[in-house]
Amino acid sequence: MNRPRSLSARSGDFDVIIAGAGVIGAVMASLLLARKLSTAGRVAVVADRLMDAPPADAGWDLRVFALSRASERLLKTCGVWNSLPPARVFPYERMCVWDSAGTPQGTGSLTFDCAQIGEPNLGHIVEGRALQWQCLQSARAAGVVFIDGAVQSTVSGENDVTLRLLDGRELRGKLLVAADGTESKIRELLGIGTAGHAYHQDALVAHVQTAHSHADTAWQRFLSTGPVAFLPLNDGRSSIVWSVTRSKAALLRAMDPDAFGAELTTASGAALGQCALTTPLATFPLKLQYALEYARPRAVLLGDAAHVVHPLAGQGLNLGLLDCAALAQVLGEAGGPENFGDYKYLRRYERWRRSENLLAAAALDGLERLFSNADPLSAGLRTAGLSAVGKMPFMKRHFARRALGLAGDVPET
Repeated sequence: MNRPRSLSARSGDFDVIIAGAGVIGAVMASLLLARKLSTAGRVAVVADRLMDAPPADAGWDLRVFALSRASERLLKTCGVWNSLPPARVFPYERMCVWDSAGTPQGTGSLTFDCAQIGEPNLGHIVEGRALQWQCLQSARAAGVVFIDGAVQSTVSGENDVTLRLLDGRELRGKLLVAADGTESKIRELLGIGTAGHAYHQDALVAHVQTAHSHADTAWQRFLSTGPVAFLPLNDGRSSIVWSVTRSKAALLRAMDPDAFGAELTTASGAALGQCALTTPLATFPLKLQYALEYARPRAVLLGDAAHVVHPLAGQGLNLGLLDCAALAQVLGEAGGPENFGDYKYLRRYERWRRSENLLAAAALDGLERLFSNADPLSAGLRTAGLSAVGKMPFMKRHFARRALGLAGDVPET
């Protein structure tokens, strides 16, 4: 396949201009056309870099996502899901979470099983590179215009919004969507501040081979230094996300593969036996960040531009995709593209998604704080809490359905 075509805009008249060509930006663009809220050629995606087609013989990318049922349905609507390479999608059926003081599937643990909630699986592990590429390809096939260019400034007027690029081109649209990530340039230009805090942790990411089968199960052990998660892949390996203090991360990065595998085996309580590193390590810093506002007249924030959460539950991308679904639903009530930039509709989206995302962020932040506390009282509370929930099927079902995006104030997907 070829790279998504990049077009030069002259008149620059669009219904919607989306800054950012990641998964969220591409899905939002496709969704506008799939919902018949706009037409081919009237939605533009602007980015200073557009990814190239993945090599045909490439192995699994280090970036993987645990996608919920709601995300799966949304990607089907956009024509993405059925185009994903089957070898890069893996359904997992169970999830086991346990505290360092407990044992997997024993005291101080909590296990979710898809059979117990009447679902075929608990979600899918999807390779990030394949997902982003297919999102771009689906957007292109739907008639989305791709524009190579770095953003310089933006001005909102009474009837439209103008985006000026560094090369002097000007694009005009009824609505500007910021889907340009954690360090959003559009958010900065709009003067929208953020709050939150750093976790003073790095996440180590790699693929590992384990002595025991992952059994189609996602495993996560909570340690005082941060959680270590094993996400099952279809070749028998697991993708790890190991959150540790910055100083510990530096030590782990300096180790040879055998020494790292031994440390990982210890950190996981040898739940899957001896661990062997099969890829290089990647790291990224962890933080909680949320925008103080999601909307301005003729402009709105989505995904990481609006919120960044701890990866311990793998909900970051799922929350961003729900943003896309909610914005599409609200714009569907606006009566046509001429009203897309009307602040009252954008405020409706903001109230809806900001409250849901803050609730999720607070819950994940609270879990991180609770499980990283090493004092005996906290350890006792964790053990008792996990064991208690494990004995209440209705509570387990509620948590599982919430994680799947099937419960709560969720938009149409």
